[in-house]
Amino acid sequence: MIEALQFEFMQNALLAGLLASVICGVMGTLVVVNRIVFLSGGIAHASFGGIGLAFFFGWPFMVGTIGFSLVAAVAMAAITFKAKHRADTIIGVIWAIGMAIGIILLDLTPGYNVDLMSYLFGSILTVPDSDIWMMLLVGLAFVGIVFYFYNDYLALSYDEEFAQIRGVRVRSLYFLMIVMVTIGIVMVIQVVGLILVIALLTIPPYIAERYSTSLFKMMILSSVLSAIFTVIGLWFSYILDLTSGATIIAVAGIGFLISLAIERLWPKIAVKSIQ
Repeated sequence: MIEALQFEFMQNALLAGLLASVICGVMGTLVVVNRIVFLSGGIAHASFGGIGLAFFFGWPFMVGTIGFSLVAAVAMAAITFKAKHRADTIIGVIWAIGMAIGIILLDLTPGYNVDLMSYLFGSILTVPDSDIWMMLLVGLAFVGIVFYFYNDYLALSYDEEFAQIRGVRVRSLYFLMIVMVTIGIVMVIQVVGLILVIALLTIPPYIAERYSTSLFKMMILSSVLSAIFTVIGLWFSYILDLTSGATIIAVAGIGFLISLAIERLWPKIAVKSIQ
């Protein structure tokens, strides 16, 4: 890996991966503890509609994709907040429609042949400096917001009724969380792809939840695990000449299986709940 870091594209890939790990570690923790993994997956897939809009109308990628994704995400969030028993069906519908719109618009874009695989598994080895700086700013903003409202999100995540009794603005914080998750997903999709975003939002937080005693520690451990999976995945992809995004996902999957094995063989190691 040391030898690979002499190349600028590998340096940028490593930085982008580490920043994505922090963003996904913090936001993924909220996604997992609030049980909105399916919602985040729906947002990620629906974002294809925004990608199609951006290319079809010639808009900047971030403007078109974030705009469409936020509309879809707010619609999903409103439904999950009011009618949770129907949430999975409606999310699935919006998910499918968003992807269909995106792919159709990409097909209709005159004179442009889009490689959809690059949006599924990303192009982390071609990340420009501008994207790294943008990810850094977004990451800092998210960390600042989450820790400013840390106690409120802690109450919201584990006992919504108690949070309301305490005077926590549950609805506002929930929608703010959805907006941050959406922006984070779109930001990271451009770098590492849709599939890897979902993997980093779910696998490290799930593992971290089993071995953490607080929401804060879960965020830290989740970010660290994401970073470990990313570095190992990049190293294997370099020495074996494999697709980086898919390799990182494979490494994360192996980590997930190892975690399950440890929990099965040594159940006392796992933490039963987060305070």
